[in-house]
Amino acid sequence: MTALRRNATIAWAIARKDAVAEVRGKQAAVSTLTFAAVVLLLFGFALGPDPRRLADAAPGLLWLGLVFAGLLAVGRFHELETEDGALEQLTLYPVDRRSIYAGKAAVGAVAMLVLGALLVPLVAILYAVDVVRALPVLSLTVLLGAIGFAAVGTFYAGVTVRMRAREVMLPLLVLPIVAPLLLAAVKATSAALTGDPFGELPAWLELLAGFDVVMLIAGAGTYGFLLEE
Repeated sequence: MTALRRNATIAWAIARKDAVAEVRGKQAAVSTLTFAAVVLLLFGFALGPDPRRLADAAPGLLWLGLVFAGLLAVGRFHELETEDGALEQLTLYPVDRRSIYAGKAAVGAVAMLVLGALLVPLVAILYAVDVVRALPVLSLTVLLGAIGFAAVGTFYAGVTVRMRAREVMLPLLVLPIVAPLLLAAVKATSAALTGDPFGELPAWLELLAGFDVVMLIAGAGTYGFLLEE
């Protein structure tokens, strides 16, 4: 129990440190949000003024904006520490490597949730979608999607952080892995917005939850080997 509490404290300290650094770097946070908003706006213009067409595309475009912005966020949490050598110093401390992964995955999930909280109202405005009645289920979907994406993104950010072309490699590695998550998240979001007429929402939420569990276990178990290389 003492070791578990110690690991939780370390994970919380790492997550808090990354969150404070992100808040202080306001320009990076604003640019990430602006990028996601521009993506939604451009696709809205591309689809045209048809309200039904916009409403049908809203779930996919919401997650498209979340994923693109999320890639920038999870990558930046590692880049900040690599530039000043802090990541190497962190690996020298006698701490459980799973605590480092948990802290970085946690702050990545929080960043995704903040993006989701800002982008969902934007999608409602741009695509004329009623999100109020679906808000509880939509919130759960965004939460599960954020955890799964952060679990995968944190691991592969650790893989690519020392690569010269990490900005290119990170999306190439992450997107194929999170394809099942994106499918489930888009389907669950669509079902939530349409009232789940076919009763498929529970199955998609279960898939999201299962994906989260598997990826968190896999990431926590292998992340330490990345830091030792």
